Amino acid sequence: MKKDLHPDNYQLVVFEDLNNGFRFLTRSTAASEETIKWEDGNDYPLIKVHVSSASHPYFTGEEKILDIEGRVDKFKARAQAAEQARAQRVNAAKKQAKRQAAKIDKAASKAAA
Repeated sequence: MKKDLHPDNYQLVVFEDLNNGFRFLTRSTAASEETIKWEDGNDYPLIKVHVSSASHPYFTGEEKILDIEGRVDKFKARAQAAEQARAQRVNAAKKQAKRQAAKIDKAASKAAA
């Protein structure tokens, strides 16, 4: 078995969900300069997180958007732009097909005459 494989700074830490203020005490190697007094009267390092099981839609069953940095809006804008570009390509292809069909009809008319 390898020696010194596991970290030495494994300690009790409080994680706080910034979406709803939910806090839980667990063990972690995460370091923090902030501390918080827990229910047992002891001070523990405080790690603030944007999403935890208390606010993630998968665990809560709620469909809500957790977007801190505008990623959802950027994605929706890109998706809308892509849809518009696709619609323009489809319309251009339809116009091209009509022109080709008109040329074929014109050529067939000349050949028949």
